[in-house]
Amino acid sequence: MARRSIVWVKDDPLGAEFADVSIGRGRLTATGLAIGSRPTGYRLDYKLETLAGYVTSGLLVVARGEGWQRKLDLRRLRSGKWSVSGTRSDMSAVEGALDCDLAWSPLTNSMPVLRHGLLEGGGPIEFQMAWVSVPDLRVIPSIQRYRFMRKSGKFSIVRYESSSRDFVADLTFDQDGLCVNYPGIGRSV
Repeated sequence: MARRSIVWVKDDPLGAEFADVSIGRGRLTATGLAIGSRPTGYRLDYKLETLAGYVTSGLLVVARGEGWQRKLDLRRLRSGKWSVSGTRSDMSAVEGALDCDLAWSPLTNSMPVLRHGLLEGGGPIEFQMAWVSVPDLRVIPSIQRYRFMRKSGKFSIVRYESSSRDFVADLTFDQDGLCVNYPGIGRSV
């Protein structure tokens, strides 16, 4: 099991993210802090946990800004159903999804990539995600596609496509499966 700390600098919205991550043997856990500037200045504190196969079991997020605070507790039950507290979201819309995806965070892209061995090849594979918007913490269904593109030294390039946002980016992952460069979102330093 690899234990890592990683920092991402974000260009738009301007900000940064720090995460302590344990990754390996089919599981990922992380605690992190993100600071962003859009649509308003905010701070996010989060804890992410997965079960075997890098399948999300829980995401706890606290968002705060000047004069406000929100909390989200998103859980995926072994039955495949999702539960949420702290926000009004239609959880039936994400039923069957294996992963959460925290907006503006490169971290949550690791789970589907690791689960399907996309650091070495494969794809395209389409996923439904329980996407968490920031900083309002609503849970929204998001269809995403991942495909291995190439190796570049010790890094793997995986193409990410979001049909929900009409967005495409070639993400760079290190040998542990952490995203070190997400064009338009953040890069590790």
